[in-house]
Amino acid sequence: MEWLSREEWAQRAAAHRDRLLPYVEPHLERRRRGAQHPVHDFLFTYYSHRPAQLRRWHPGYGVALADAPEYDGLKGYADGTVTADHVAAQRPLLEALLRLLRATADRPASFGCFGLHEWAMVYRLSEGETRHSAWPLRLGAAGTDAVVESHRIACSHFDAYRFFTPAAAPLNTLRPTAADRLAYEQPGCLHAGLDLYKHAFRLTPMISSDLVADCFELAWDIRVLDMRAAPYDLSGLDDGAFEPVRVETPEGKAEYVEAQRGFAERGAPLRARLVAECERLLAG
Repeated sequence: MEWLSREEWAQRAAAHRDRLLPYVEPHLERRRRGAQHPVHDFLFTYYSHRPAQLRRWHPGYGVALADAPEYDGLKGYADGTVTADHVAAQRPLLEALLRLLRATADRPASFGCFGLHEWAMVYRLSEGETRHSAWPLRLGAAGTDAVVESHRIACSHFDAYRFFTPAAAPLNTLRPTAADRLAYEQPGCLHAGLDLYKHAFRLTPMISSDLVADCFELAWDIRVLDMRAAPYDLSGLDDGAFEPVRVETPEGKAEYVEAQRGFAERGAPLRARLVAECERLLAG
């Protein structure tokens, strides 16, 4: 067991909060005003990890915090440290995540989807029926439908596929379900990269919050690409910060694949770190 003095862990906890402040505070301010951001609110609304949970630093199992009454009563803690009993109780989660992470890492990356999952989510909908109806479709409803119909749709991630419109779902070349993620998830998928954040926070407080924050920042950047490649016209958002990646064109496809490869490369060591943490925790 490693022990951290109050001065040591308080410094690390403050650095963690400061690191995440630029992401969390604008979201909380928008929430106070009743405003929404179609890109930057996603990680706080789609996933179950609340801003306060994200900002709280944990050292992970095997590290104890001296003079830490702030952690009294937190799930999994006793006497300033995550308990062995809590880790043992999480064994089913650890085993399931380890299988998924290993299977994803072992599968070759695929880069042929071109982000068309977002297009399939609005296929044959009017602009007022889309998930982000406050933002128009760049090509209009008919133009968006034409892109879907003229491309091969190959989404491998269930949590994207399940949002396809009823008309778009049969167009997908794969039929992923919640029960067969091990057979489909692959490291080139943007949503598999996004979910590294989900896997990390589900392991809280057993792993260091530094790893959770690393996965969060990757997910943040992936979400930006995801929406830049989506069919929505976000040109008026944040002073033009979301220039579209026009995946309906050869140039846009090449731009998307280059960014997708970069995220796969960034995600690989994070996935490996999560695998190592699951293995460590299962070993007791």
